Amino acid sequence: MTTGKMNAAIMDKPLSIEVQQVDIPTPGDHEALVRVHCIGVCGSDVHYYEHGKIGRYVVNEPIILGHELAGEVVQVGKLVTNVTVGDRVAVEPGVTCGRCDYCKCGRYNLCPDVVFLATPPVNGAWADYIVMPSDYLFKLPEGMSYETGALLEPLSVGFHAMLRGQAKPFDRLLVTGLGPIGLLAGQAAKLFGITEIYGTDTVAYRRELALEMGFTAVFDPATEPVGERLETLTGGAGITLIVESSGNGRAMNDAVKLVRRGGRIVFVGLPATDTVPMDMGALIDAEIDAYGVFRYANTYPAAIQALQRSTVDIEKIITHRYSLADIQEAVETARTRKDTSIKVMIYPNHRSINS
Repeated sequence: MTTGKMNAAIMDKPLSIEVQQVDIPTPGDHEALVRVHCIGVCGSDVHYYEHGKIGRYVVNEPIILGHELAGEVVQVGKLVTNVTVGDRVAVEPGVTCGRCDYCKCGRYNLCPDVVFLATPPVNGAWADYIVMPSDYLFKLPEGMSYETGALLEPLSVGFHAMLRGQAKPFDRLLVTGLGPIGLLAGQAAKLFGITEIYGTDTVAYRRELALEMGFTAVFDPATEPVGERLETLTGGAGITLIVESSGNGRAMNDAVKLVRRGGRIVFVGLPATDTVPMDMGALIDAEIDAYGVFRYANTYPAAIQALQRSTVDIEKIITHRYSLADIQEAVETARTRKDTSIKVMIYPNHRSINS
């Protein structure tokens, strides 16, 4: 049995975070204790760190952030049967009620009673260990790294976007916004057989990385006529599917103009304001299907299976690595170096790492 103290990164107020000693949690009958190997810094973590809130979720007391993780099972409850000590696992961070209509029909991401890691007041996993219900642990196959396991969480958003958008191998995809979610949406598209993938972003480094990750072509929407370029590159056939991941109001409205008649748009990025102008006449006239995405559902086993049998490398988005001891520097890198950082990965059980 693992007992005693562990290191955890505690945020007590905006822009203030430090590693402290807390009790190692004890798993219940249906839970497992996982030693965290690596855990990503998400945009939501940065937002809580910088502003202390996201919408109605407010940090009113010290909190541990972090929800993109993988690790090793070191202890299991007496009723756990799906994992054993020593298993390498990815952790799905949202625990749902399992009883409501949304859970029962398979859309558990819409469960009104979901308990999601690092969403106030729930603690996350920027720590040496975490306890989770074993149903939310997914074994990593041999040869799949912990890093890929941790990235299954943001990949799942892109994977879910493909499912929502009814992606087909013959689609011509445009991804607007090439941050971690946009880049991984492009990789998810490959898992669905899509080979013609375009992207837009105003940051040169992100466009360059997208090309390295196999995007067909990328554009700067601030300086290039994206519509004209797409018309030429697709031979006039047009874009059949758009994943809008930037949350930029103009990009959201432009998506209606960039997708072909009868096409589909999946809105992933959250805008800064609740209301975004939209050319509804154009959307209706072109019979465009529009979908929203909120997290994901039933993606982990499917994504693991698809990745295991593909050459897709999602780890290319990891640009910086830090130990938990350097948590302040890690989060500041994600917050202030958006032109050169994509995914910052933290390693709780490593005492020093070169970033």
